[in-house]
Amino acid sequence: QVQLVESGGGLVQAGGSLRLSCAASGSIFSINVMGWYRQAPGKQRELVAGISSGGRTSYVDFAKGRFTISRDNAKNTVYLQMNSLKPEDTAVYYCNSVPPRYDPWGQGTQVTVSS
Repeated sequence: QVQLVESGGGLVQAGGSLRLSCAASGSIFSINVMGWYRQAPGKQRELVAGISSGGRTSYVDFAKGRFTISRDNAKNTVYLQMNSLKPEDTAVYYCNSVPPRYDPWGQGTQVTVSS
């Protein structure tokens, strides 16, 4: 069973950048698609971006052009580089497979963007 630990969040001003990391306790090599999700206060958790084992990426509209997902299978780690952050990006960010298969989810990492 893979366990996921997210890190890298923090408080940044609008326009700033953060790089999130998701470390897996087991190998993610065999997981076809890994993704980053987020949950803002009072809202449902939503998918932000996904990356296949071969490196093909996909993004939801609000992430296109600002966020970059990557993975290092040798390090069992998935990353999310977030640039040009906006206050509406404030949320707890999680990683999981796409669709999400690992339960319970990790604790997530809080991203807060001030205006």
